[in-house]
Order: sequence, then structure tokens, then C-alpha cells
Amino acid sequence: MSENLEFDYGDIEKVPLHVFSEKAYLDYSMYVILDRALPQIGDGLKPVQRRIVYAMSELGLSATSKPKKSARTVGDVIGKFHPHGDSACYEAMVLMAQPFSYRYPLVHGQGNWGSTDDPKSFAAMRYTESRLTPYAKSLLQELGQGTVDWVPNFDGTLQEPLVLPARLPNILLNGGMGIAVGMSTDIPPHNIKEVVSACVRLLDRPRSTVDELCEHILGPDYPCDAEIISSAEDIRNIYREGIGQLRMRAVYEKETEGIVITGLPYQVSGARVLEQIAQQMTAKKLPMVDDLRDESDHENPVRLVIVPRSNRVDTEALMLHLFATTDLERSYRVNLNVIGINGRPQVKDLRTLLKEWLQFRTETVTRRLQWRLDRVNDRLHILKGLLIAYLNIDEIIAIIRSEDEPKPVLMKRFKLSDTQAEAILEIKLRRLAKLEEIKIKAEAKELKQERDYLQQTLGSKARMKKLIRTELLEDAETYGDDRRVNLAERPVAQQIDETQLVPAELTTVILSQRGWVRAAKGHEVDPLTMNYKAGDQYQSHAFGKSNQQAVFLDSQGRTYALAAHSLPSARGQGESLTGRFNPADGALFVGVMMGEPDSLYFLATNHGYGFVCKLEDMISRNKAGKRILNVPTGAKVLPPVPIRSHEEDWIVAIGSEGYMLVTELSEFPLMSKGKGIKFMNIPAAKLKAGEEQVAHITLVQDGEALTLHCGKKHKTMKGDEVDEYVGERGRRGLKLPRGYRAVDFISVHYSEEE
Repeated sequence: MSENLEFDYGDIEKVPLHVFSEKAYLDYSMYVILDRALPQIGDGLKPVQRRIVYAMSELGLSATSKPKKSARTVGDVIGKFHPHGDSACYEAMVLMAQPFSYRYPLVHGQGNWGSTDDPKSFAAMRYTESRLTPYAKSLLQELGQGTVDWVPNFDGTLQEPLVLPARLPNILLNGGMGIAVGMSTDIPPHNIKEVVSACVRLLDRPRSTVDELCEHILGPDYPCDAEIISSAEDIRNIYREGIGQLRMRAVYEKETEGIVITGLPYQVSGARVLEQIAQQMTAKKLPMVDDLRDESDHENPVRLVIVPRSNRVDTEALMLHLFATTDLERSYRVNLNVIGINGRPQVKDLRTLLKEWLQFRTETVTRRLQWRLDRVNDRLHILKGLLIAYLNIDEIIAIIRSEDEPKPVLMKRFKLSDTQAEAILEIKLRRLAKLEEIKIKAEAKELKQERDYLQQTLGSKARMKKLIRTELLEDAETYGDDRRVNLAERPVAQQIDETQLVPAELTTVILSQRGWVRAAKGHEVDPLTMNYKAGDQYQSHAFGKSNQQAVFLDSQGRTYALAAHSLPSARGQGESLTGRFNPADGALFVGVMMGEPDSLYFLATNHGYGFVCKLEDMISRNKAGKRILNVPTGAKVLPPVPIRSHEEDWIVAIGSEGYMLVTELSEFPLMSKGKGIKFMNIPAAKLKAGEEQVAHITLVQDGEALTLHCGKKHKTMKGDEVDEYVGERGRRGLKLPRGYRAVDFISVHYSEEE
């Protein structure tokens, strides 16, 4: 049976797949750009917004009428003009009703229409009611006066306006944002009075520059009570280029109960800000904040209270930190990309945008006046015929009574047009009184005066500009208000250094031989008696504070830094440094250092070279560390030694063969990195063979005792005994007494003043 089927492919167009795909995607792109995402310069609305406003006007939902269920409006919009999803349509309607989203809302809603904390928390459309706001009248007032073109709706059963005849530049007043294909738009809202003032300036002086227009438009005016902190020059650059970024910051006051935030940036949630601050408090990154409260209510839409821990807290520094780390300060993109009167999308500077809108407004007013002039002329034409009828009423009545078709006879007898004859035949008997003739003459006189005014205005550019100017100023007076967002150039917000946010508690950092680290509170801890992992033991420790950096030195002369407060507690066995850093293969950690940034340490290798280095020069955030000490081939890094006084300390160096040398530390330079200079001489042959090297180094001051620990024996040296080993830098030193040459470690007995 299938063998008898024949198919005719003659009517099917054959197109290469890449050509079809390209055309289909381009068609879709143009649809998204022109009919969905970008606003028209004329009324500043996207298609869905325009259809919502028009559908509500058709339902009679003016600002003075009784509101209707939002579901009724949405049903009309998607059923007559916008065949898309009802939820998307309702969301667009909600946006136009939220006073915190739209600078000049177009829809007045009753019910739950969302909140600043959660704009998406609005009730379903079956629960809410809505009508248009008084401001929406500026978009619809001239709609039925021949001002715009009309096009068929999606199914061709109705007509809808191609654009609304806006009396104000709504494109700037309410702004808008949208993402199309390959382009987007972000137009901030502005103040009516400022924009109208700039339009008037452009009407009076068409050659005004962007900088001159910025004398009227100071900057965007968002529907919030924050402040724009971008400089005036940055704002002018945005208006010159049509693209850029703005920074907006919350407004706060200092009251007796704490810091009170009274205004948040555009579309910033107060609940979210409190959550961000609370997270920092939980992480102990805000020790200067004691409490947070949200005291917002109907009288105070935004009132967030931050309670400092004490009166000594620097309020300004705290707020600058919060501006840098929370949504209390945000940046907003500006992209003045609109569909122009030529139907093409383009990023426009402020002058071009206003000039094009004034061109649209001029064309709209011209069409309105011409439409009215045509109606006036038509009415005058009819009144002329009616006046003829009243002057010849008896004859006309006779013709009507005697003729079967009186209309042609009347037209021929009195030289009337078809329209005039029809109007005469429509006259009611009650209007045949003498008083009607007087009314006709009076109406004709008024209409002639109006006709003359319309003709003069249409024929004069100056009169047309004056009319547009007058209407703009009247509307600005009707709908205008004061600026909400202040302009104030502020210093850049800076995050407080993490070390300043951490309480300065005494801390001991303990390092094991295998590179495990932990921190204990206080300086009374004995690291030697602590528990270590099996096969591991004590290596080094350092005393400091929890708000300082712990700097670690490895066997290849590289240093690494960690915040002391971030180290695990000494109650456990700590954490491996290899999980925090990326040391080279085979590198071991030999020491830990802590102190103020200008603290000094003596760094050395067992080949007898070393130098003095500042702690701040060794701090690095690089996980691979920072090369500080150059380690000769075959040498090992000795544990770093803290310096109490560069001028008063003496270096005590003991070799593996039992030689000891005491040298002045002041001879050693302060270096940020390098190999250092020789402090103890080891014979080259023994050094190369690995038979002798520097075993221990420490620092002492005059009058302090020195104890050498040699197995179970120990020898304490003080005063003249130590002075015997003082020598020039770079010597081998003197041999220690027999039995005390194999030193395990050295301990220093500091003076009582220490």
C-alpha cells in the first residue's frame, strides 16, 4: 500500500540549514529588542507596560474611578493585546504600582503589592485591586485626539496604539531596565521638575550642550531616600556617553541609642543588610557592634538601628567598613539604550535623548492641533449650513413636506454639501426656535477664533515651542515633587583591617616539627609539656596577640603569614600548615614569629650567615610564601631569634664542634631579604664535608646569664665568663670547656627588668 503513495514536494521551499537558522534567530532577536525588552523613547514604556496602561484606560480605571480586581485587568491585557503568560503580565503591572520601584507609579494598587524587603511578596492578582494613578493621565490624556498611529492587535480584531502620546519624557522620569539579545538597557529614574527644566532649556536654546543641561538635571532621582556619592564629573560623563556607573550609599544619623539608618539604596532590602551585618558579628569580625534592631514601621519605612559596643567606637570608620562589606553601598549601571523615533535601538547621550523626545512631542502636538483644526472646520461647515436653514426655514420646511427625496433638492437650491444637507434634515422641531439661531452664531464665532489660533500655532515654530513649553511647565507643576535622592560626593568606603576587628588578646602560637600549628590563650603556656601527634614533637613557639599575624619560616628561607585568631585552638592538636600554604616539596617549617610590624628578628643559616629583618617585610598573603633568606647549597635554616634591641643585643653562636662566639648585633645590617653577612667562621673543608656547622644561636644582653644544656649536665655562664667568648664578627670563636661542647639547647635568664 505504501508503494502507491506519491508526495509532491514542489511547493516546499528548500533553504540551507545555516541560512534558515540565521534568519530565524535574527527574527527572534529583533522581536525581543523591539517588542519586549527595550522601551520606546516616546512614552518610555515597553509593549507589555503600554498594553496594561491602555487596557486599564479602556476598562475605565481612571484615578477617580472605583478600582477593579487585578485579575480582570490582566485578563483583558492577555486576551486582547498581549498573548503571553498571566504571571509575567501581572509582575509587570506590580512593578508599575510599587512606589519603591517606580519613581512615578502608573498603577495605584489596593492590597498586598510587595515590600521593600521582598518586592516579590505581592499577593495573587485575584486578591488585589487596581486603577491608574493621576500621573498615568499624562500618558493617556491626548490618546483620542489623532496623536498616534494605531495598529491591529495580535488577532486583528482590535486596534491598539503604537505608542502613547506622553506629555512628559517618561523615558527619563521612570527609567527602565531590560535585557534583549546582544544589548540591554538600564535607564535610571529622574525628577520631573529637573527634566522639564532641561527640556525648556533645550526649547529656548537648541544648541545647549550636555554640560549646560546638567545644570538642570543634577543626576538620577531614585524612589528611595539614599544619596548618590559619585562625583559631579562622573555623572556628567555618564550623560555625555550614555553609559557608566553610579554609586549609591545609605543615609544614617547618630542618635543617643546608636547609629540609625534612615535611607537605603535603590532596591536594597533592610532585612538583607541586617543579615549581612549579623553574619559578620557571628564571625567575630565586628567586635565594636553590640546589637542590631529593625524599628521600621509605617511612619518610618526605613529605620535600622546599629548599637556600638561603647561611645569610643569611631562611628565614621565603622560605617565606612559596613558600606564596603554590605549592601549599604551599591553601584548601579547606567545604559541609556532606547528605541528612537526611527524605530532603531541606540545608546544616546542626554542631549540627543531629550532632543529626540521633544521632536516626538512636537509631532504629537502638531497632530493634536491638526486633528482639532479639522474638527473645527467640519463644525463650522455644518454651522454655515444650519444658519442658511434658519434664514430660509419656511422654504426648507416646504421642500421637506413636498419632496420625496428632499436632500438633493436642498443641496441644489441652497448650494449645500451632503454633510450640511444631512445636518439640516436631522434638526429637531424644538430647535427651530429663534434662540437657536443666536446660539449657532455664537458657537461659530468661538470656533472661528479657535480656528485662527490653531492655524497661527501650526504655522509658527515659535508659537508651537511656546505651547509645548507652557504644557510642560503646567504638567511639572501638577505631577512634580522634590528630589528624594541627595547628591553628595563622599570618600571611598574602606573595609577595616581584619586585625583591627579582632580583640587584642594575649596568644601563644605553637609549631611542631611536622608543621602542625595551634594557638593558646595567654602567655603562661608551656609548649614543651603539650601533647603532640605520634612521631611529632615541639619545634618553635611565639608570643603575641590575637590581632597580629603569625609568620612562619620554612627550611628554604621562605616566609608565610596567617592571622593568629584564625588558628585552631591549642585544646586540640592543631592543623597542618600544608593545608593553608603551598610550600615547595621537601620544605619543613623551622620557626614561627609574632609581634608588631616593626618587630625585629635575626635570621640565619647553619653556614654562619645571617641578618636582621623586620617582621612586616616577611608578611605575605601568597600561599607559596615570600623568599626572604637565601640558603646556600647544603645549608640549613636556623630557627629565627626575636630581637629586643638592635643596639644592645649580642649574638651567641655555638658550633657543632663546641666553638662559641659572642658578637655585637649592631654590626649586622637591617635587610628585607638576602643571604646576610658572616657571623661565625666554619672552615670551608669541614663545612663542605658536613663535619661542622653552626648548631645554635641566641641573643643576650649585658648582665644576663646563659645556660648551656648538654644532656643531663648544664653550665650557666654570666658576666666575665660570657665576655671571654666575645670576638670579632666572622671568627670561629673559642672552644667550650670539655664536657660542655655537645650543646642540646641554650636558655637565657633575662634580667628582672625584662
